[in-house]
Amino acid sequence: MTERSALDTARLHCRSLQEALDGLRVNGLPLIADWGGHLASVLTGGGRLLAAGNGGSAAQAQHLTAELVGRYRGERRAFSALALHAETSSVTAIGNDYGFDQVYARQVVAHGRPGDVLALLSTSGRSANLIAAAVAGRRAGLRVWALTGPGPNPLAEAAHEALCVDAGSTATVQETHLVAVHLLCESFDATVSTPLARRAAAVPGSMP
Repeated sequence: MTERSALDTARLHCRSLQEALDGLRVNGLPLIADWGGHLASVLTGGGRLLAAGNGGSAAQAQHLTAELVGRYRGERRAFSALALHAETSSVTAIGNDYGFDQVYARQVVAHGRPGDVLALLSTSGRSANLIAAAVAGRRAGLRVWALTGPGPNPLAEAAHEALCVDAGSTATVQETHLVAVHLLCESFDATVSTPLARRAAAVPGSMP
């Protein structure tokens, strides 16, 4: 690849990302704000977030859980969030005994409780193990959210709600998902910083 063609490729990548972010700003912000508020209600009330993805989307899911267990910006208490793909012994045991399609669904049944949130990230929206997890989550009474690439797709249809990024490349979808994850954390933090949420968080098992 020549220097000029490499530069053209980089410009095209940036243009694709800008278009995806424009779409997120126009179509996705209200949903993300709703998710942040709902997640704050669940986690301050003693609930849990479960998250999963494959490949790069697994890294995005684990990024989300790390921001909640640790912190995003300001200092606050820790909240319960698990990245299911990071449970390596469970993933390999379940994959070996039940098949790769069940590596997340079985963990959802084990760790999820009614009212918890399950966030599933997929650039294609067609990963069988994530679709199985969505089905298991809904059956177990969890609220299921999907972050995917262009819709419609099977994972978006299996979830209660979905944020579908209209982009043509896997890289652009993943980069936009990272922005969505940060926006979700910002909305979450803004909600838990309110006086009502702080009072609820101080009382175990209470809901704002």
